[in-house]
Amino acid sequence: MIGLAAAESGLGAYLKDRRSRLDAAALGFSTSRRRTTGLRREEVAGRANISVTWYTWLEQGRGGAPSAEVLNRIARALMLTDMEREHLFLLGLGRPPEVRYRAADGVSPRLQRLLDALEFSPAIIKTATWDVLAWNRAAAAVLTDYGALPPGQRNILRLMFGQSRVRAAQHDWESVARFVVGAFRADAARAGAMSEVSQLVDELCQISPEFTALWRENEVGAHGGGTKRLRHPTLGVIELEYSSFVVEERSDLGMIVYNPVSPADTALIRDLMKMKLPAS
Repeated sequence: MIGLAAAESGLGAYLKDRRSRLDAAALGFSTSRRRTTGLRREEVAGRANISVTWYTWLEQGRGGAPSAEVLNRIARALMLTDMEREHLFLLGLGRPPEVRYRAADGVSPRLQRLLDALEFSPAIIKTATWDVLAWNRAAAAVLTDYGALPPGQRNILRLMFGQSRVRAAQHDWESVARFVVGAFRADAARAGAMSEVSQLVDELCQISPEFTALWRENEVGAHGGGTKRLRHPTLGVIELEYSSFVVEERSDLGMIVYNPVSPADTALIRDLMKMKLPAS
């Protein structure tokens, strides 16, 4: 009875709650003589392509732990969000599901407004493969004018290893390059995107011996925070503190905010944006 009670308050209760929230009519099921809201057990089992008995046992805490495949089928049947699917796995298997990388092609208006609110702090949103999806005016002025690049070229590693202008702007290019490669490797692996970055890695190995050497070192790193110094060809050195954040409900997206270290650095960025000089 203890095991059943635990299941009823965990996985079983969660499954019951999720199926009770689905609209049977919208999913093509008859609602006549239906005494409860949501889907019946047999309807969920049919949508998940598993036996009614097995699904019933899961709700009753019987039959042992389900497989990851069964939980994935149930998650699709119940139309769970990514966060709800993760919770289902934690209840059923005691661990999150394996990472499934999905490419992103933009950000919400809310996130863009957040970036734009940072007037003199360059800020970007990047993917796990380090493609820049969104940026503010300060980032376009101080870092790179991403809007002037084709979408496929808005990649931080392509810029770091393929653009002499970006390389020259780094105060200590070798140190920055090593850090970028290690953090990129860690982000791609964490997001399950190593196969997606293979073509990019091959391309960079062909154009940059430095990247090839760093990639072969197999070092990993974290992109948490620190200080960055950039050389602008006209205004001189700009010093920035940077912090990295995971975007809410999208662990594959990261926001990086660069804050001027001093009022003098803020003034340099303000002047740069007013003058509309080429990005440094």
